[in-house]
Amino acid sequence: MIPEQFWLTDAQFSKIAPHLPTDTRGKARVDDRRVISGIVQVLKSGGRWVDAPPEYGPKKTLYNRYVRWAAKGVWVDLFHALAQAGGPPTEVLIDSSAVKAHRSASGGKGGRKIRPIGRSRGGRTTKIHALTDAQCRPIAFMLTAGNVADCTAGAELLAHLPPCEVLHGDKGYDSNAIRRRIEDGGALPNIPPKANRKWKNCFSPLLYRNRNAIERMFCRLKDFRRVATRYDRNAVNFLAAVCLAATVSYWL
Repeated sequence: MIPEQFWLTDAQFSKIAPHLPTDTRGKARVDDRRVISGIVQVLKSGGRWVDAPPEYGPKKTLYNRYVRWAAKGVWVDLFHALAQAGGPPTEVLIDSSAVKAHRSASGGKGGRKIRPIGRSRGGRTTKIHALTDAQCRPIAFMLTAGNVADCTAGAELLAHLPPCEVLHGDKGYDSNAIRRRIEDGGALPNIPPKANRKWKNCFSPLLYRNRNAIERMFCRLKDFRRVATRYDRNAVNFLAAVCLAATVSYWL
């Protein structure tokens, strides 16, 4: 093995193997460990699929496995299965991060339905919305266009909120609907109130200091160059890249 290349260890692959598809028909799949390692290598390097190192096998096999399993939801289901195995967190953090969309992410059939890309101050971007625990470990992801407000996407993302005691968010999530949704789930919303609020809700700056964990999570995910820049035209494929990067970084 070349040191600069990514390869799953025996311990890492043993956690992944039980969650891989077993309903394969016809010819048996080639080495799953080698193929998944090659997919992660492409996500980390940000290169084209055709430029994948030959040690991982045929390039077409890497691409087809990645896209087909993304369409089936294998990568997302793998992430959720390993994240849930970590147990319920005491504190949950919510935030979003914008990702620049490369020109190759444009075009194709389906329009905005399959590729949520919007125009914001950073140009053509996609937003990654996430929930994490206090140890930087991601729990759930959602994609929207870059010009979608955090409070709008947050209401939908909170459907994946696990049982917890406190949820931390920035001022972008300071809305009555978000606060009610969090309280209905049995958690305390620790969100700094906006300056134009007449009634200032309870807020703990001391607890809020831990919110930087989600910022560090996004920084680590963006070490994967195919997450830091969106090259995938289909949002399903890009979400799969985010989930696979999070799985390798935090849950293996």
